[in-house]
This record gives sequence, structure tokens and C-alpha cells, in this order.
Amino acid sequence: MAGNITVAPLPGEVTVTTSESGITLGQSARAVELREGSYPAVIYVPRADIEMSRLTRSERSSHCPWKGTASYFSILIPGGMLEDAVWSYETPLPEMAAIAGHLAFYADRVTVTRG
Repeated sequence: MAGNITVAPLPGEVTVTTSESGITLGQSARAVELREGSYPAVIYVPRADIEMSRLTRSERSSHCPWKGTASYFSILIPGGMLEDAVWSYETPLPEMAAIAGHLAFYADRVTVTRG
């Protein structure tokens, strides 16, 4: 499957906002796009471009045999938290080094807008 995964720089800028409350988490001109088989593309944004003070590490983790172990974060919003809305492969497998130091977001809770 790793042969079916590609990571490429995403041209232009992206803005990351929470879907529920519209809070802007960050903007980046350094995002990358990961394509994996027939799954929808996932945009990964460098942590340095995200307001990390709004994120809280959760206890959840998962493992992908092609990318490695993912850590999860919840987002602090007015009135609560968006649980496990963000994931990161902090030390991905060597073939996926391009996503190290990046965050990805669940589309039902966070909107990543291009342009």
C-alpha cells in the first residue's frame, strides 16, 4: 500500500477553521497533500502554522502500517472541546517523513480552505 501513497506540496495558502464555531486555527503556505489509494486527499499543515495553544493532546492513538503511529488532539472552543479532531504522525515511518511535524484534521469538525 505504501506505493499507493503520495505526498506533495500544496500550491497556495490554506486556512484552517473549526466548523462548529468558525475559530481560525491557522494559515499556511507550506501545507502538503497526502493521497492514499481511493481515499479522499488529506491536507497536512505544519504545526508551526497552527495555534497550538487551542489544541490539547488526547490519550487516543492509532497505527497505520504505512504511515506509523498517529497521536490525536482535541480543540478547545467556546463552551467545550472538539474531541480528537486533529491527528499527527509525529515520528512517521521513513517513507512518510514529509508529514512529520504536520497536523491533519477531521473534515466533519475542521474546515481546511484553499486559496
